[in-house]
Amino acid sequence: QVQLVESGGALVQAGNSLTLSCTVSGHTSVGYTMAWFRRAPGKEREFAAAINWSGDNTNYADALKGRFTISRDDASNTLYLQMDSLKAEDTAIYYCAFGPRFSGVSADSNFYTDWGQGTQVVVSS
Repeated sequence: QVQLVESGGALVQAGNSLTLSCTVSGHTSVGYTMAWFRRAPGKEREFAAAINWSGDNTNYADALKGRFTISRDDASNTLYLQMDSLKAEDTAIYYCAFGPRFSGVSADSNFYTDWGQGTQVVVSS
């Protein structure tokens, strides 16, 4: 049973940076696509970023390209999301997602099989 625990959410000022972490337990992350999604207040959950099993293929939501960076450390079973130049509209609950083995970097939430509980990010303007 895969367990995903996000951490790193905080209240930050616009323009600042923040790094989120997602620790995988109960299962190896080696070989599996992983992703970040987010849900802003009053909105549907949306795709943020994904990384393939080897880390050499990534996918970002258009609004996040150039500001967010997804990475992974399979030695520690950890997924990261580096968020730079944060904006008020980045305020959301950020969720870690676990996907299929040796697959691509889909932005479709149905592609992912397991989810964390989320970590709250609030960006003040």
